[in-house]
Amino acid sequence: QVHLQESGPGLVKPSQTLALTCTVSGGSITTSGYSWNWIRQPPGKGLEWMGAITSDGSTYYNPSLESRTSISTSASKNQFSLQLSSVTPDDTAVYYCTLYDAYWGQGTQVTVSS
Repeated sequence: QVHLQESGPGLVKPSQTLALTCTVSGGSITTSGYSWNWIRQPPGKGLEWMGAITSDGSTYYNPSLESRTSISTSASKNQFSLQLSSVTPDDTAVYYCTLYDAYWGQGTQVTVSS
C-alpha cells in the first residue's frame, strides 16, 4: 500500500515561491512507469491537475501553470516536490500529491496572503 504525505508552509506571501514536498512510503519513487502528480483544489472550485513527473524524470505541466511550475524528485529521500513561483491569492488551495489517481495524500492547505 503506497502512502503519500504532503508537507510545506501553510501560508505564503504574494509574489513568493510556494514549495511543497511529498514523502512516499510503501513504494519507490524510482519504480519504472510510475507517474507522480500534483493536483490542487481552490476553495469552492474543482480539482486542477498541475503537473507530473515520471520515474525516468520526464515532466509534464498544465499549460496554464507551466511558466510558474517545477516538479522534481529526490530518490535518496523517496520524495517529489512542487515549486510554484510568483504566487497570488488565486493560488490559495488544498494541494494534493498523488500516484496516478490511485493513491492520494491527505492534502495540505496553502493560503497566499500578506
